[in-house]
Amino acid sequence: MTRKTIILCFFILLKFILQYFAIAPEYELHRDEYLHLDLAKHLAWGYMSVPPATAWISYLILHLGNSMFWVKFFPALFGALTIFVVWKIIEELNGGLFALILGAVCVTFSILLRINTLYQPNSLEFLLWTVLFYTIIKYINSENNKWIWFTSLTFAIGFLNKYNISFLILGLLPAVLLTSHRKIFLNKQFYLSILVSVILITPNLVWQYRNNFPVVHHMETLVKTQLVNIDRFDFLKSQILFFTGSILIILLAFISFFAYKPFKKYVVFFWSFLFTVTIYFCLKAKGYYAIGLYPALLAFGSVYLEKLLQNGWLRYLKPIAIVSPILVMLSMYQIVLPVLSPQQIRQKSELFKQYGLLRWEDGKDHALPQDFADMLGWRELANIVDNAFDSIADKESTIIQCDNYGQAGAINYYSKQKYTEAYTMNADYINWYPLNKTINNVILVTESTDTDVNREEEKPLFKSVSLVGEIKNIDAREYGTRIYLLKGAKLSINKRLQEEITECKNY
Repeated sequence: MTRKTIILCFFILLKFILQYFAIAPEYELHRDEYLHLDLAKHLAWGYMSVPPATAWISYLILHLGNSMFWVKFFPALFGALTIFVVWKIIEELNGGLFALILGAVCVTFSILLRINTLYQPNSLEFLLWTVLFYTIIKYINSENNKWIWFTSLTFAIGFLNKYNISFLILGLLPAVLLTSHRKIFLNKQFYLSILVSVILITPNLVWQYRNNFPVVHHMETLVKTQLVNIDRFDFLKSQILFFTGSILIILLAFISFFAYKPFKKYVVFFWSFLFTVTIYFCLKAKGYYAIGLYPALLAFGSVYLEKLLQNGWLRYLKPIAIVSPILVMLSMYQIVLPVLSPQQIRQKSELFKQYGLLRWEDGKDHALPQDFADMLGWRELANIVDNAFDSIADKESTIIQCDNYGQAGAINYYSKQKYTEAYTMNADYINWYPLNKTINNVILVTESTDTDVNREEEKPLFKSVSLVGEIKNIDAREYGTRIYLLKGAKLSINKRLQEEITECKNY
């Protein structure tokens, strides 16, 4: 085993260790993670929330035991593979040991440390963006058509993981047209590879068509409820914050495309970055959408800096370059990662507010960052629901009705009862209701914003309606969520559910 291989293995091992220690014990899974895990029980070629790839991984996690270890293993694995691909890019760019170590350090001690703690499509997405850049570099260097096919295959997998990769392609196409690489449009293999890519994603496109393109509705809802509160310049500011410790390396990457002769043939990456970021800026996108652009840039910047520091006294600056990203992360890790308890965050609220981390999707500041608040209160909710179940005699005719997918997913993950799953008219759960079974009882989970505290709407439908509990954790985003037990249905609950489902889908 060579020295380079030993060092690479060290970084991969370090990546896994860091990911498993990057979350304080006070926190549970994130609300999005519960939804993604539930997809495994309802395999399909598409979903309202994500394409099918996440469900395939969740299916594997389910059969591995569905434990917290495996939930966190896969995003950590994708993060480790991102380091590996950046390492391979640097080797392809003829970088030496310093560039390899610097690139690995920059990727390891960046915003990816936070991204890779969450079981979401993002970890695989950013890995695939990096792989796609690697295949393009390989094609530029070799002009071997097999790399065109690898690029198309990577796009297809990326599309089946998250549609966001389409914006990368939208940024790449005009970038290619601006450079000498435009000759690829005369290559027959290019069009054949696109055809195969389209064939691979067709099952998902067919699913979207048969379900009236829910991705469009999802995007419209996202724009109305979240993106409308985003400041375009906050998007640009976040790009700096994501890689603060490596900002010099990224700037050097941009310079290298014009100042370093061996890299001028890669200027297409500069233009693709510019076009893609411009698209996101115009669409008022969330800042993290563009993170996948940076790992490959870190590879270019690392190699270029190695060339700049190879002579004279400048070589003594190499240790500083390697240590800098680590020191910056050490100064910021408490606000980037959920390593502080909610009480400790409250004590340092001004620091979090300074970086805009207390601002939620509603455009207002709160006590905790939204992502952290989304990781609290779920076990408490599941325990209340379980206690309600224990008081019911005919458990088989009971259904759990929730207001949002976080509630439903968390109950399904933590609940010890095996009689039914939790459902909601929100996200993919709307398609999973067991309408073929008779429903006599309902455990109703409602958000704190619901003003019908006494459930006057449901009282005529059931023999008894009672409040059985509410979430008391003030730091949880679900604080105040109430749980009701509705027993002895007087009318057909199945029919009412079907009407509500139809109304929601039409809306």
